[in-house]
Order: sequence, then C-alpha cells, then structure tokens
Amino acid sequence: MNRSSLAALSLAPLLGASQTLLQATTMAALSIMAIVVHRALMLPLRRQLDATCTVIASVLLAATVVTCQTLALHAWALELRQALGIYPELIAVSCLLVEQRLGAPTQWRRLGLLLAGYGALFLLLGACRELLANGSLRLASLAPGALMLLGVLLALIKRACPKQAAPTVKETAER
Repeated sequence: MNRSSLAALSLAPLLGASQTLLQATTMAALSIMAIVVHRALMLPLRRQLDATCTVIASVLLAATVVTCQTLALHAWALELRQALGIYPELIAVSCLLVEQRLGAPTQWRRLGLLLAGYGALFLLLGACRELLANGSLRLASLAPGALMLLGVLLALIKRACPKQAAPTVKETAER
C-alpha cells in the first residue's frame, strides 16, 4: 500500500466523524493520543527489529492502542461511541501513516506541528459542519458535504498562508 492510498484512508475519520463539534473534538483527541502513544512505543522497538518486523510490530501496536481507546469509549461514553460508528477504529491507519511518513524517531517537533494542524482541522470542520447543518445547509451534515467543506477550508487556508501551503505542480517541476 503506497503513501497516497494511506493518506486517502485517513480522510475517512476526518470526514465521517466530524458532524458535530463534540464528535470532532473526541476524534481529534483520540487521534492525537493514539499517534503519540504509538510513536512513543515504537521508539524502542525500531532499534531491536529489522524492517519487516518493524512494520508488523507497528500494525499490531496501532491496532492495540486503538482497540484500547475504543473499549474505553465503549465503557465510559457509550452514546458518543455509537455516534462515532466505525471511525475510531480507522485511527490506526493514521498511526501507520505517520509512522511511514516521519520514519526517523527524532522528529517530535514536526510531529507536534502535524498533529496540531490535524486537530485544528478536525475542530474547524466539526464546528463549520454543525453550524451549517443546524442552519440552512443540510448537505453539511452528510459526508459529501464534509468533503466539499474540507475543500473550501483548505483553499481558504492556502489563500491565507501561501508560504506554508504545498508547492504547485509548476514549482515542483522547476526544482
């Protein structure tokens, strides 16, 4: 599985479980906790295992961390757990994506910035979807509406911070 397909799979929790601000906050917190715990627990394992065993250990560890979170949600917040559906389990894909993308264990600052942006995107999308769905635009409560709203939010972010945005195809070709 290549990186772009993993990135596409990590969009599912963002779009599916951000219908309300409470759901978005919960998913952002669960995602950040799972990724940080997964990354911290993989640190000593990376030194001990070869590449193949590291990948297997990473998958098993991500599944374990996310399962523990899901069981905790089931025990202490059953209504919220039911509202979130299958999306908390898909956080394991985000753990694997971060592990594959960052690789070196010394990039904690970069990980912090990435998680802050991911959490902020969750909260912003959840707040916008809740406001629009309760108002006049019912499409915002559905997944296609979330995808359109995400596109609008990312375009606004790119417009507001042009230097922080990803390079265009033309800029990439010039390098």
